[in-house]
Amino acid sequence: MADVLIIGAGPVGLFMAALLLQDGVEVQVLEQRSAPEPQSRAIGIHPPALAALAGAGVAGDLVAEGVQIRGGMALAGGKCLARMSFAGVSDRFPFVLSLPQARTEAHLERRVNELGDGALHRGVRLTRLSDDGGRVSVEADAGRGTLGYSAPLVIAADGVRSTVRALQGIDLRVKEYPDSYLMGDFADGTGFGPDAALFLSGAGIVESFPLPGRLRRWVVRLGTGDSTAGGPAAGGPSAGRPGADARWLVRCVRERTGFDIDGGTNSMLSRFGVRTRLARRMVAGRVVMIGDAAHEVSPIGGQGMNLGWLDAAALAPIVSAAVRGQEVGGALRAFERTRLRAAARAARQAEINMALGRPLTDRLLALRNRGIAGVAAVPAVNSLIARRFTMQ
Repeated sequence: MADVLIIGAGPVGLFMAALLLQDGVEVQVLEQRSAPEPQSRAIGIHPPALAALAGAGVAGDLVAEGVQIRGGMALAGGKCLARMSFAGVSDRFPFVLSLPQARTEAHLERRVNELGDGALHRGVRLTRLSDDGGRVSVEADAGRGTLGYSAPLVIAADGVRSTVRALQGIDLRVKEYPDSYLMGDFADGTGFGPDAALFLSGAGIVESFPLPGRLRRWVVRLGTGDSTAGGPAAGGPSAGRPGADARWLVRCVRERTGFDIDGGTNSMLSRFGVRTRLARRMVAGRVVMIGDAAHEVSPIGGQGMNLGWLDAAALAPIVSAAVRGQEVGGALRAFERTRLRAAARAARQAEINMALGRPLTDRLLALRNRGIAGVAAVPAVNSLIARRFTMQ
């Protein structure tokens, strides 16, 4: 009999499971996907999240496989306006680690299987949940019929379309944004090495990040006249049209940055729109929501997955204490307040990031670029921005 049911085996659910299993908590993880998601979506792992992942015994393997982004640059018109170093943001992890989410999940799943063979149940879709105040019972469709599970506590890590949140009737604060983006992974011919690059174009920002395997991700902010890119869908990543959209992205990158990328090397393409969704509560009886189930923020800045890991790290000792019979009501209330504040703060930072990348007239573009250059030239301010960018 499990002490805890975790709904969702994405990066947050797997990390939550690893933390609890290594502390002796009996866990069952229910995941509706029959196999891991192969798409490379989130790639940035920030220093606080790396420190948390180290507590589950996976940070070393992640760092060994990923690319350490130790700084970045802002460019406009072929000139470098500003540079930023992450050297001072953390003694242990002075970088943002770039690693495709699929590889991160693979390391976390391996760790879960090491700690609790048989803890992960795939192809199980939650359909019903009831909390009687002492235990939580769930029913799930496993393709062969309905299965029943029960535990004193359920942790929902089942993403932005959380079934648990819907079954619990938890309201969301939703904010839609006009911003939309197209991103793709290509062979890296920039010469930037492990540095990130932001191209401050009047037509909209272009972001470029290194990936393992000598690849580079390009993210283009779409303008109102960019319907040729397939009409990005709002509210999360979606697959693009590999041929047409890849050619459009290559052409857009060339026009805005001057860099030619080889469209034939495209290995991932995704369109996404932006919205913020913040749950009004994360704790409902014996159910706790973490990660995107509780808060969805803009992918620009790469904070969503990291927020979920920090949720799990904060929650794990509370759950362990509850399993051992300790009173944790006050700790859960403090957890909810703290993590909802962190999500709101991340959403505000994402709004700033998006605003800086929107299309501008030539006059406003010149003013913005001069402002960025001036701010970056002040060491104390540059250092503060580096800390904010890396979630410190």
